[in-house]
Amino acid sequence: MARMTLSRYLIEEQREKGVITADLKLLIEVVSRACKAISIAIGKGGLGGVLGEAGSDNVQGEAQKKLDVLSNEYLLEANEWGGHLAAMASEEMDLPHTIPHRYPQGEYLLLFDPLDGSSNIDVNISVGTIFSVLKCPEGADLSTPEAAEQAFLQPGTQQVAAGYTVYGPTTLLVLTVGDGVVEFTLDREVGAFVLTRSAMRIPEDTKEFAINMSNRRHWEAPVQRYVEEMQAGKEGPLGKDYNMRWVASMVADVHRIMTRGGIFMYPIDAKTRDKGGKLRLMYEANPMAFLVEQAGGAATTGYRRILDLQPEKLHQRVPVILGSKNEVLRVTGYHG
Repeated sequence: MARMTLSRYLIEEQREKGVITADLKLLIEVVSRACKAISIAIGKGGLGGVLGEAGSDNVQGEAQKKLDVLSNEYLLEANEWGGHLAAMASEEMDLPHTIPHRYPQGEYLLLFDPLDGSSNIDVNISVGTIFSVLKCPEGADLSTPEAAEQAFLQPGTQQVAAGYTVYGPTTLLVLTVGDGVVEFTLDREVGAFVLTRSAMRIPEDTKEFAINMSNRRHWEAPVQRYVEEMQAGKEGPLGKDYNMRWVASMVADVHRIMTRGGIFMYPIDAKTRDKGGKLRLMYEANPMAFLVEQAGGAATTGYRRILDLQPEKLHQRVPVILGSKNEVLRVTGYHG
């Protein structure tokens, strides 16, 4: 039997199930092509002269790596001319990128974190790309980048597709179009993403957690309690031993959870309270929450379901707790 490529999967979702449109199919294929180019650049590493600092800061004031800038350019250039997008927004850019007038304008909005976990690039640890797709509201003002920002401020429940790529020992693309979660592996010899797992499910219970323990002294009481209970092991109130895993690349940590279960936490704490949290709602929290829920997991801020949040600004930050449903509901319950 012929292997199921990404293109064939998308055609079947469009033609046989009516889940997606032809333009959304094209959009996802174009994003996947940009991700292949990013994968090649990362694979060359020092041989391609792409490691190290770019000498610039992004909109959050964080130092950019050369690959941050390169990945952002790949995604912008690949997507602006195809006629499927109205505008794009990137974690690396202050304002949305509107489609140049010389190209046709489509009905979708694309948001992306071009290279998540980029602090790990220079030490050869897995990094990734995260993306989210929304419908552009009817009559939205896209005349300027400043005006276009309003069109993106939609709750995560409005996403029509989301996904991430992991650039590790293999390059993986994990995708949802609202019809479950599927995983594709890049066949480097033929240059195609091939289906390797369908109907991905996150176990409801887990014995693994991912959190930055160096921030422990800054956490709120509910998270302190939950982590202490996990560390108490079989003798504690949770009655089982837990293992901690922390890659410091959200894509890698979430993919582990998508594969075998677990809970990922970047909660609100004293260091991030004035910013609203650490992770970006539109570029990280919403797409990951969509994927996790489609796989049977849960995603909250500790207080509210992430996908229900009404964004107030393009680069808004939020706390994130996601993964195996029973564990997420437990720690969310501790928040009262």
